[in-house]
Amino acid sequence: MEQVTYSTPLARSSMAYVLAGGRGSRLMELTDRRAKPAVYFGGKSRIIDFALSNALNSGIRRIAVATQYKAHSLIRHLQRGWNFLQPVRNESFDILPASQRVGEDKWYAGTADAVFQNIDIIDGYGPEYLVILAGDHVYKMDYERMLVQHVNSGADVTVACVELPVAEATGLGIMAVDEQDRIVSFVEKPEHPPEMPDRPGWAMGSMGIYVFRREFLNEQLRRDAADPHSSRDFGRDIIPYLVRNARAVAHRFTDSCIRSREEAEAYWRDVGTLDAYWEANVDLTDVVPALDLYDRNWPIWSYAEITPPAKFVHDVDGRRGVGISSLVSGGCIVSGSTLRHSLLFTGVHLHSYGRVENAVVLPNVEIGRGARLTNVIVDAGVRIPDGLVVGEDPEADAARFRRTPLGICLITQPMIDRLGE
Repeated sequence: MEQVTYSTPLARSSMAYVLAGGRGSRLMELTDRRAKPAVYFGGKSRIIDFALSNALNSGIRRIAVATQYKAHSLIRHLQRGWNFLQPVRNESFDILPASQRVGEDKWYAGTADAVFQNIDIIDGYGPEYLVILAGDHVYKMDYERMLVQHVNSGADVTVACVELPVAEATGLGIMAVDEQDRIVSFVEKPEHPPEMPDRPGWAMGSMGIYVFRREFLNEQLRRDAADPHSSRDFGRDIIPYLVRNARAVAHRFTDSCIRSREEAEAYWRDVGTLDAYWEANVDLTDVVPALDLYDRNWPIWSYAEITPPAKFVHDVDGRRGVGISSLVSGGCIVSGSTLRHSLLFTGVHLHSYGRVENAVVLPNVEIGRGARLTNVIVDAGVRIPDGLVVGEDPEADAARFRRTPLGICLITQPMIDRLGE
């Protein structure tokens, strides 16, 4: 099909609508107090900052975020970090909690319903295109390229897809496509994923990113809302219907992934399990990490808390403040302890004679004297008692903390409080 050049970026006539209401139950106690999109990532960001930054960097200036599960932490972050968009510049940023706008008993029944209940708000801005985004994945992507493909291909819906080995594709919604990347079937978490026509052994997994023309999406949402058998979900209802009855086209992530010179792969991660979350964070400590957070051409915007610089103190044998292959955020104090292959979020304090290795430590944690922590995730605000040892005795770890199949221990304050019982 002929490729058209547009005088104005399509992103300027688009709205990004971020679905951020999910809990993310596979993150266990890490989402007891916050929704998955609000979970901390990368030293100073939240997971949702990646989708929002992609939208902003792509040129989209109208953004809405639908929230539901335990949304206070997420809403507070959005208010602090994303309030710079200005209506006087034809920009907007709306936070849309489930507020029973359609009926008094109507929370968001599914991802499609989270858009349907706010159709009037979206229509008030009048965007030509809607880019529907999942707020719980880590990646860098130029949505403008996906919008251009959507228009040039004549698609009714375009679905962003990540290419992954068939053996790793059983946990996602998988698109079967023809030679022109038109979607011919959609299978949710198949036992035998369909392979790509031009890449045997690989499959195309849905990234939860969809592009529609606004009027067409409105028609589909109203049709779906009138169907008593629908679960009101994009992945379960809207997309399979359009695959059967309209023109659904796949967009390959490799065509719009943003990579700096340091990034060898098209990086996309669903950090939906404790092991995946720990691994994605610790991977950032590599000499050349797979995800480049230092790329100034595609910054990850976030709430920038005002903090003093990180500090390393004491320099005597056995009591030396050292950080090796680690990321240390502002406000941290490494006082006479050793830090290796770890990531410290804002305001962490390591007291003397300790050792922290392969750790993801969330904000405002205090680690007591002589503590030894290996292969751990420490939730925000936890007070680690003096001398606590985690990561050296699997049976003791499993009895006291949440221990994953890979041997990673999640430590929360209630777990620490139970140690004294």
